[in-house]
Amino acid sequence: MRTLVLVLAIFLAFNFGHSQIEKDKVLHFAGGALFGLAGAGIAKEISNGDRAWTFVGAVGGALLVGLGKEAIDSGQDGNSWDNGDVLATALGGFAVGLTIDVFTKKKTKKQSKITTLYYPRDINFLYKKSLPTLTELQFSTSILYTE
Repeated sequence: MRTLVLVLAIFLAFNFGHSQIEKDKVLHFAGGALFGLAGAGIAKEISNGDRAWTFVGAVGGALLVGLGKEAIDSGQDGNSWDNGDVLATALGGFAVGLTIDVFTKKKTKKQSKITTLYYPRDINFLYKKSLPTLTELQFSTSILYTE
């Protein structure tokens, strides 16, 4: 019963809190989360899964998009630079980065195993003057014959 009351209180707090936030800030937060996710994916690929760089990529991607959007908005008639929008966008990236960091496991260094699918037993075929046959390369010749 205690957890039900706690969950209900949290939902009510979010409901009342949501009415205090402008719709524009919510959209900036969502956009920051989306571009933060893209930045985290790019940073994860570049850094080979380093958690710190993934988090930096999430916040950096969101911040970059937020600054760009506000730069474009400030150049339009009737619009001006809004630091709150940049902050909401960066917080979206921060939330995604924190979520990714919490739910990813620590990277363990593993020895890479080099495996090849078709490695010929006799490497001396490379030094012959003629091309190797499929049997020498350990390929099945049964795929050549259809009935």
